[in-house]
This record gives sequence, C-alpha cells and structure tokens, in this order.
Amino acid sequence: MQTIDNFNFENKKALIRVDFNVPLDADLNVTDTTRIEAAKPSIIKVLEDGGSCVLMSHMGRPKGQRVDSMSLKHIVSTVSDIVGVQVKFVEDCIGQTAEEAVGQLQPGEVLLLENLRFYAEEEKGEEGFAEQLSKLGDIYVNDAFGTAHRAHASTTIVARYFTGSKCFGYLLAKEIESINKVMQSGEQPVTAILGGAKVSSKITIIENILDKVNHLIIGGGMTYTFIKARGGQIGSSICEDDKQELALSILKKAEEKGVQIHLPVDVLAADNFSNDANTQLTAVDEIPDGWQGLDVGPQTMERFRQLILLSKTILWNGPVGVFEMENFAKGTIAVGNAIDEATQQSAFSLVGGGDSVAAVKQFGFDDKVSYVSTGGGAMLESLEGKVLPGIAAILN
Repeated sequence: MQTIDNFNFENKKALIRVDFNVPLDADLNVTDTTRIEAAKPSIIKVLEDGGSCVLMSHMGRPKGQRVDSMSLKHIVSTVSDIVGVQVKFVEDCIGQTAEEAVGQLQPGEVLLLENLRFYAEEEKGEEGFAEQLSKLGDIYVNDAFGTAHRAHASTTIVARYFTGSKCFGYLLAKEIESINKVMQSGEQPVTAILGGAKVSSKITIIENILDKVNHLIIGGGMTYTFIKARGGQIGSSICEDDKQELALSILKKAEEKGVQIHLPVDVLAADNFSNDANTQLTAVDEIPDGWQGLDVGPQTMERFRQLILLSKTILWNGPVGVFEMENFAKGTIAVGNAIDEATQQSAFSLVGGGDSVAAVKQFGFDDKVSYVSTGGGAMLESLEGKVLPGIAAILN
C-alpha cells in the first residue's frame, strides 16, 4: 500500500484531497474541528519534507452553484490555527486563477482551493474536471476517507493522472488498516456490536461479517424485530414486521457458521418516546402493550460486558439504546465502558458509523478506544465488503 511515507515531497506540490466538510454555526464559525485535525499529520509531513500543499475539499451540498455560506474561505483561519501555518486561499478550484495561485506557492506554504462542489462536474466524476485538478500538483494524496466511497472527480478520477505518484495520506491509511484488522487479521475472539433502529439498514453488514466474527451483539431498535420473529411480546417497540423472516434467516445462518448471536434479555421500557416517560424494567420478550423498549436493562449490560471483556478484536457500530435521552443512555455508556476496559487489556477496538461515533464523543470515549472512524458511509460500505472507489483508485 503506497502511503505518504513512500514519498519525499522536497520541492514538490502535494495535491491533497482532504475532508473539510465541517459544521459551521450561524456566524459561519467552525463548531467541530475533528476532520481538520485529522488531516494535519499528512500536511505537516509534506511541509517538513520541504514541499507545499494544495488542499481540496467539498463542503455541504451546493449542487454546482456558488453558495457563499458554503465557501471554504470561512474555514481558512481555523485551518491556519490548527496547521500552524497561515493558509492561503484561492476563490476557484480549477482554471487560470487556481493555476496561478499554485504557481506562486513556495515550499512550506499551504493553499486551500474553493469548494469543489461549486462545480457539478465534481460529483458527476467528470474526466475533464479531474484533468484540470490534476494540473495543480506533482503528487496526489487522498486523505479523505469520508468521501472514499464516492467516485467523484477529486476522490477517484483525478488519480488516473498520477501514475506512480499517488498515495494514501496518514488518515486514510489508518482507516484501511483499522478496518482490515477487524475484517481480516483480527485476533480472535472477534466481537461485533451492531445497534441502530433497523435491520434493513444493517443487513448487508451482518451478512458480510458473519464470516469474520465469533460473536455478534445486537442492540438498539433492531432488537425487537428479532424478538418478535422469535415469538416474543414487544409491546409498541419499533419493529420492521416485513423483516421478521430475514431476522430468522440471519439467526439460522449464524448458527450454521458457528457465530454466537447475543440479544438483550431485559430492557428498560417506557410508556412514551420521551425522556420524562414512565419506565419499567421488563424481560425483552414480555414488554406490555403500550410500552416500548428504549434501552437495555442491567442483566443485559452485565452479559454484554463479560462478552466484550473476553474479546480481542471489537467492532462497534451503533448504540444499544436511545442515548440522546439521558434516561435511556445507560446501556450505550455501559458498552463504551466495557470496550474501554477491554482496550486497556490490549484488545483492538474500532468504532465507526454515524450514531456510534456521536455516542463515543458525547460520553468521552473517543480517546479510550483504539480507533474512531471518520467516515460514516465509507465505513459502512467497507464493512459490507465493498471496494471503495477512492481506495481502488490509489491501489490500481
């Protein structure tokens, strides 16, 4: 795998695809700098070699229009603060203006291009647009895992113009390595914890990882589709009635492959989807009518904890309860604590995919697990066994 460490950037211009699609507040200030900080090591490596960086990114969904609130000019000062270099900005990402700005770039300098998605050609993966981007650097570095699952001009097509001079940045290399650790080379026992509301959104992941894991913990809303399929009473809990056959076939497949599936045994049920609802502890398959399971109960927390502590490789994708409400966050926090404990005992733990990343950040687990993935959709597609176009473009 060609990484940024395979190159010396002295007097070279690195064209780096970063993911600076960061949230801004009403005053257009950056409210979460995680993605910018994640790109810093690759940028610093180029600068320390004596090269310069041309950074390209998208922000939001401007749909090929110039939208001032989505201009990357608003993040220049934040990027400068984080990288420790006064970042220059150019109000275009292709054409004469951009090429002139790149031409004036000196070693040790960083230039940020305007939002790629101000051009519809970016998302269409248009060849001509990619070719124009390719003129802006000597070596192409893809460090944007969050967009690696999209065959866009800047993530995939542009790499064709850099035969022999393209590589992964540190962030993207670490993402690939972490996913491979879980999916291919993980020390056993391997445990996957899948949460979230719907079986349908996780089905391809479940089918793909049954060959890779020893234990599969299922939590969150999709629990109840499995419990109902097995004849349990789930009250008014969330359930995909049309996916019950699928749930049973997953249980059967797992059994055939020798994978143990672990479902909650008790839940905290509520009479309303609200933090202030009345609650009662009940067996997972004996939830009274009018009540819905919103978190796992203490017996389940302890069972899950014991299982996680026996694991050597752990994948966590999705919360096990409605963690956004304080009264139904205990199960998700308990899972986080157990993963923290297992990680301290030398297990490898990977957290990825939307809500689980939000949960680990909210409860301060982000520095207690081995790796937190930065790419929601890209992470999920990797777990489904898909080859991501942005990664294939560098490997080919």
